[in-house]
Amino acid sequence: MAQGSLNKATLSGSSTNDNRKVDNFARRQKLSQHRRSLPIATVERRLIDEVRKNDILIIVGETGSGKTTQIPQFLFNAGFCKEGKSIGITQPRRVAAVTVAKRVAEECGVELGQRVGYSIRFEDVTSSSTRIKYMTDGLLLREALLDPYLSRYSVIIVDEAHERTVQSDVLLGLLKNVQIARSKSNGHLDTETNKPKNGMVLEKENDVQSSIFLKHDQGKKFPPLKLIVMSASLDARVFSDYFGGAKAVHVQGRQFPVEIFYTFHPEPDYLDATLITVFQIHLEEALGDILVFLTGQEEIESVERLIKERVLQLPENNQRLVIVPIFSSLPSEQQMRVFASTPAGYRKVILATNIAETSVTIPGIKYVIDPGLVKARSYDPKQGLESLTVVPISKAQALQRSGRAGRDGAGKCFRLYPESEFDKLENSTKPEIKRCNLANVILQLKALGVDDIIGFDFIEKPSRSAIVKSLEQLFLLGALTDECKLSDPVGHQMSKLPLDPVYSKALIVASEFKCLQEMLITVAMLSVESMFYAPRDKLDEARAAMKFFSSPEGDHLTLINVFRAANEFMEKKSLTCGKEKADKILRKWCKENFINSRSLRHARDIHNQIREHVQQMGLRIVSCGDDTLNFRRCLAASFFLNAALKQPEGTYRTLASGQMVQIHPSSVLFQKKPECLIYNELIQTNHKYIHKITRIDYLWLTELAPQFYSMQS
Repeated sequence: MAQGSLNKATLSGSSTNDNRKVDNFARRQKLSQHRRSLPIATVERRLIDEVRKNDILIIVGETGSGKTTQIPQFLFNAGFCKEGKSIGITQPRRVAAVTVAKRVAEECGVELGQRVGYSIRFEDVTSSSTRIKYMTDGLLLREALLDPYLSRYSVIIVDEAHERTVQSDVLLGLLKNVQIARSKSNGHLDTETNKPKNGMVLEKENDVQSSIFLKHDQGKKFPPLKLIVMSASLDARVFSDYFGGAKAVHVQGRQFPVEIFYTFHPEPDYLDATLITVFQIHLEEALGDILVFLTGQEEIESVERLIKERVLQLPENNQRLVIVPIFSSLPSEQQMRVFASTPAGYRKVILATNIAETSVTIPGIKYVIDPGLVKARSYDPKQGLESLTVVPISKAQALQRSGRAGRDGAGKCFRLYPESEFDKLENSTKPEIKRCNLANVILQLKALGVDDIIGFDFIEKPSRSAIVKSLEQLFLLGALTDECKLSDPVGHQMSKLPLDPVYSKALIVASEFKCLQEMLITVAMLSVESMFYAPRDKLDEARAAMKFFSSPEGDHLTLINVFRAANEFMEKKSLTCGKEKADKILRKWCKENFINSRSLRHARDIHNQIREHVQQMGLRIVSCGDDTLNFRRCLAASFFLNAALKQPEGTYRTLASGQMVQIHPSSVLFQKKPECLIYNELIQTNHKYIHKITRIDYLWLTELAPQFYSMQS
């Protein structure tokens, strides 16, 4: 009898395994069929030939053509990873690096982290056997600190180059130098004509000289580096010109017609207009998923809550909506939800930042809602003022957004602005390097050995005033010597931390003030979007919850209180019910306390990673305990460039730039109005607000930052 049961169980297990094999085979067949149907598949042989003939190649392909997932596989299969070499593919955003790597690993039928992997800030999923590696632009720049010739790579692909992020622009300058230096090392460069013997034509005599910062070991030879620059923008001239007339190859995409709708008048409340349009489409249009473009995590989560509330007011048969957010700081397993199939009879509503314009291709989109706005960095070098502001998108971005609706079939795009407003938009987005603080870029270039920042071969040079202002900032932070070299040890320590220079310096200062434990938490919490949220219908409850954590000294200690309370809660629950269940209970605790659980989780991950970096640097992690005075003095010594003084009428004047600002209503010090404070955020809407603030004593500034305040009147 027992034997009979065993045989039955064995047969049952065998049947399950067989079903799994059939499912896996069907999945592989479907993936293979999808790959063959991509526009890029028709030009595989031609692309391989062009890469072999040209050391530098520009590939222009519309989003959805398959260039990001397929070209690395073409190159791998064509033998570009012999002798242990790798293919590196950079992305401007972490989400894209992670999601694309997972997809390619699945297409290759390998475990993620083996042949195919990814590496982003604070997360490395690679191994010694990784040959196709997706990463962020900034990660490859950091790799160059340890390996200036990027010797492990035979091919580097810079994807989404049209986005013109500051990191990708600097990376192109670095790769141009690396490519010349590697060609020079093995005689691949014709020094008489200043031309590599294969591909790039050097326009300027100093192009070869500009690679001098790469200290070459005369006895060492490097194989030539193949460089592919990929863009979704049809205008590739800027890249071709930069690389001396490099060849550009155009790959046709697959685009169905998209009907464009405009509003008659500008919308006074674009979020309200977005909600109305979502439900209008849901109730009046045929099935198909909706992609909504919003400006950031806070907006996305606000709209997500409102849709979930309002859908419950519809008849039951109209409640079949699946809401899926996607933004850069979302945990990777939650990001993957956008690619999951929509259940039969349901409609998926994807709430996304501009990441969904070109970085990721989401299947099933039939409708796009475009409010025409994006959150962008702006920088005024004269006043040293950097801020994140919501600004109109460019025509190029508007076209990319509407194009999302036409990948799988005919679609519709609802632009929440009049056509006359579209006509006024700029043709393309201003490169980020021309509208941001360059301190981090300069610190990285200095660490790479670039002494002449102004003479560095940028694809488009930032203004001289922006470079000078950022050099001044690094000097005031103690990162540079009088000769503009990296200082020892502070400058070298700062360059090793993958953080904004101000935060890197704060951690170093905190080790001296014996409050590094508190500063680690502070920097992690400052690195994520809003920690608290306040629904319109529960404002009083949200304020009461925030009051429970709030410190009379300011926002920084309030954030520390939240982090520690969450950790304490998790530790207790993990002991009694295990980590997985504790995670679920923590999300419930966050909801009850109006804390953003996604932001908190992201901050905890960042904290763990920064802690490792700091330990490797040999800095002592100790706590100041209840000595909040010492911690506030440390904040003043760290963020002295962000100090503000109260004015008679109750507003504040920033001491570094002389800007008139107000305390943001969400700060715990909004009603308190201390005489002097430091801040970490300047938000520009109709007014200029400062946020993430702590009260300090004005006299501390001259004591703790004499290098700056002795020059001030």
